[in-house]
Amino acid sequence: MRVWSSVGSGRWILGDGAGILCARDLGADSVSTPVSCNSAVDLCGWFKEVRRTRIGSPFVVSSMLDASQRGFRRVVGYEANGGFLLNSDIPGPGWISLEALPTRDAVIVMLGLLMLARQEGRTLSQLVATLPPRHTASGLLKNCPVEASQVILARFTAGSDPENRAALERDFDFDLGPVQSIDRTDGVRVTFGHGEIVHLRASGNAPEFRCYTEAADETRVQELNDRCLAVVKALVDGA
Repeated sequence: MRVWSSVGSGRWILGDGAGILCARDLGADSVSTPVSCNSAVDLCGWFKEVRRTRIGSPFVVSSMLDASQRGFRRVVGYEANGGFLLNSDIPGPGWISLEALPTRDAVIVMLGLLMLARQEGRTLSQLVATLPPRHTASGLLKNCPVEASQVILARFTAGSDPENRAALERDFDFDLGPVQSIDRTDGVRVTFGHGEIVHLRASGNAPEFRCYTEAADETRVQELNDRCLAVVKALVDGA
């Protein structure tokens, strides 16, 4: 799901950006979202906690349930496809309130953004501009055997930490800087020294391999995704 940002601008608000803004409108104190989603949610500083999960709404729901059990009062979740999940009753002005709906809903996102824009006297594009400048891209390599996917991921996980970091820096030598951190919540998500992200993941239900990238520049993030997919294809061909 994508939301049109403003008439005449020709730009879309992607689902994970819209999810952040909707969570802000609802005054969320705990936000659960898959590890593949835009890191602007971590950088914006609007929420008491941000929980990263494996990809898939059941994992988001499980994380929200745990957040509620731990005492958070406004618990929400969202996915990159624009689906928004609500695990708390949210009181509103007067008699209006929202009841918990821990399953994907898209209408709440559109209404939440419009209400936030009206409340703050901004256009939708101006709301988006309040987010940290982070852009994402994703690509897909089809007809990738499961065995080849396992070989690729093992290349960056089977060794010691220094060996894994060296392999990542060698294979993804795109002026990214040294490996800063590695997140293995779902696949291998690598943050490099210049703040750019490469996330490698085998599809859970098809012979496909996915590559997600994140950068501060829109052109750069697509270029980075194309180059990463080329590396993955070369690794598959050699597997």
